[in-house]
Amino acid sequence: TNMTVMLLNGASLRGGCCRHKTLLQLLGPLLSHSKLYSSYRRPGAEPEKKTLWKNADFSFKKGFDVLKTQLGLLKEETQNHLIGPEGHPLSQYLLEQTRVMWQFRSQEDLNKWIISSDVEIGGKSEVYLKLGRNNQGALLYGTLNTEVPRDGETKYSGYCSMRAKPRLGSFRRKKYYDWSNFNSLYLRVRGDGRPWMVNIYTDPYFSHQKDDLYNYFMFTRGGPYWEEIKIPFSKFFLSSRGRIQDSQHPIWLDKISTLGFTIGDKIDGPFQLEIDFIGLLNDRAHTEEFAYEVYDKNTPV
Repeated sequence: TNMTVMLLNGASLRGGCCRHKTLLQLLGPLLSHSKLYSSYRRPGAEPEKKTLWKNADFSFKKGFDVLKTQLGLLKEETQNHLIGPEGHPLSQYLLEQTRVMWQFRSQEDLNKWIISSDVEIGGKSEVYLKLGRNNQGALLYGTLNTEVPRDGETKYSGYCSMRAKPRLGSFRRKKYYDWSNFNSLYLRVRGDGRPWMVNIYTDPYFSHQKDDLYNYFMFTRGGPYWEEIKIPFSKFFLSSRGRIQDSQHPIWLDKISTLGFTIGDKIDGPFQLEIDFIGLLNDRAHTEEFAYEVYDKNTPV
């Protein structure tokens, strides 16, 4: 970094021009001693004292082990692709009517999920995730608190969520689920009577679509009995940053990134939701393609 600045200054002295000032302005963020990207940090966070190259772990053995692992994943992906869609024979794939995507029987199954709450924005809600009784199902529980943080910016608070980690292919490539062979989401849950929001994340075709979600409601009835819930994909509506969009379109079932659950019913107090499994269903009796109006964006005048 210092060498680059010295070279720029030396070139300007010999050339007798002021172009180095423009170069220094352009290269300023790259020549900082902290990071190679934006120097912004959250309020209250201590500045990074180490330079970026000191944080790097130059281990040839670790690099070789990672390369070996990724090549093994690439080999497995290639074999599954040669077998058929999603690693199943074509005949089995075409006749498949149900598929279990997530079930909860061990800690390894729980590790595939991420929990979060309004603590990220300064809220006071709490959320936890653990295995249910006899290792049958996942228990998502906590306390909802709608108290708004006093930061002068946040207007609403009080939510907790649970989301599956996105799939990664070999060499950490994004990998998506293809649910185009099914038309409904099928769950076995046991709740406490509070409503939940089911969120489906898809591949954002453009960068400004990264906050797009497909949502629908899941109402639990409470009590000691499990309930099986079927939600057709045609019922999911498009939203972005918590706002329902005017322009709606059916969900892209061949580019599913992940799925999650959110509670935010503005009622303070404890909550809990037990999930046995999350699956897919091809309901032949359901023929609806999309439940909402689709407007023509290029209406002739």
